[in-house]
Amino acid sequence: MTDDAAVLHAAGALVATHDTMVEGVHWLPGQDPADVAWKLVASNLSDLAAKTCRPVGLLLSFMLGDEGWNIRFAAGLGEALAAFNAPLLGGDTVSAPSPDAPKVIGLTALGQPRRDPPPSRADAGAGQALWVTGQCGAALAGFEAVQAGSDDHALTAPYRRPVPRLAEGQALAPVVGAMMDLSDGLLLDASRMADASGTTFAIETRLVPIHPALARRKREAMSWGDDYELLFTLSDGAACPVDAVRIGSVLPRGAHPLLLDGSPPLAGQPLGYRHGI
Repeated sequence: MTDDAAVLHAAGALVATHDTMVEGVHWLPGQDPADVAWKLVASNLSDLAAKTCRPVGLLLSFMLGDEGWNIRFAAGLGEALAAFNAPLLGGDTVSAPSPDAPKVIGLTALGQPRRDPPPSRADAGAGQALWVTGQCGAALAGFEAVQAGSDDHALTAPYRRPVPRLAEGQALAPVVGAMMDLSDGLLLDASRMADASGTTFAIETRLVPIHPALARRKREAMSWGDDYELLFTLSDGAACPVDAVRIGSVLPRGAHPLLLDGSPPLAGQPLGYRHGI
């Protein structure tokens, strides 16, 4: 690359998102840097998926480590770029202030939505149905398996190498109401979407798909986060064009943004992961 900036030519809207990952917070010390790179790309592309986007390009902010770490990170980055057809446009590199400093790595992703304007959290309306892709708790099950030193790649993959729902997001473009990705937990993100749209979300917990390893810890599975699935609304009775499960309904705004089996969550119980708290 010979220039300091990339030039993009786009017909219509572009969507931009940025995520930062910190060693010891978003990945475990000693974890394969290739997985770190993959997850950084996937988490950003998950935001684009919720906006019905195809990836246009990525910009990487990278804190250099030792040579082996850098090589493994680059390998995982290349795998993710190829898997999701997302070109790397450029970025920047910095050195760590000290060898023991935790690594901080950021990525900006640009995407072109299949519809303009793309769906937002504020587009849910009373009478719509609430849907979710995938299984809640898959990332938590994978995280615990990684902590335990498991070599079961199928079990650990949802935590190490999540797959953003890009195809599903684009397929939903013609019919979806509100949509967002589940990064901080189903319950917290559902509450946020309900607040943004001025409605109440009524979830039937028996309908929520839960990873089998978390079958006895359903509340934890619904609040841990890191699953990168899509939460969205459709008109009641509308056919869903993707593999997803209806988990509830959108009601006119009541006293609470979220109802679980008809009742608000117990006060003091965390709904999900809150950054900076």
